[in-house]
Amino acid sequence: MSKHMRRLAILLVLVPTVTLAALQQNSRSHDRMMREDPDWRELMGSMDRMHAAMASVKPSGDRDVDFVKLMLPHHQAAIDMAKAQLMYGKDPQMRRLAQQIITDQQSEIQLMQLWLKQRDARTSKPGTKSNSSQ
Repeated sequence: MSKHMRRLAILLVLVPTVTLAALQQNSRSHDRMMREDPDWRELMGSMDRMHAAMASVKPSGDRDVDFVKLMLPHHQAAIDMAKAQLMYGKDPQMRRLAQQIITDQQSEIQLMQLWLKQRDARTSKPGTKSNSSQ
């Protein structure tokens, strides 16, 4: 076996080993942060709930409806994260931003929920055709 082939073989063994060790270290660090830092735990909990809610949305065939149904948990996560910022954050500018995010996202959630209700009412009337093919 040539010198270059031996080096390549060593690299092929070492790279996955080092990568796996780094991933395990990152996972342990993340787990430690989750236990020790309530702010981080709040933020990650918001993200986890958002991902679960978004993953549970089934495609409707209507791009507009799908967009809104996916945006609702996204906006709720932004609110949850902003509330965590208000609980644990110290910077006045970031606290004002968090309050603005809560206000704006709540308003947008209400708008999207209203739009879905109106859309359902229009498409459920007898003789009304859905616009899902657009």
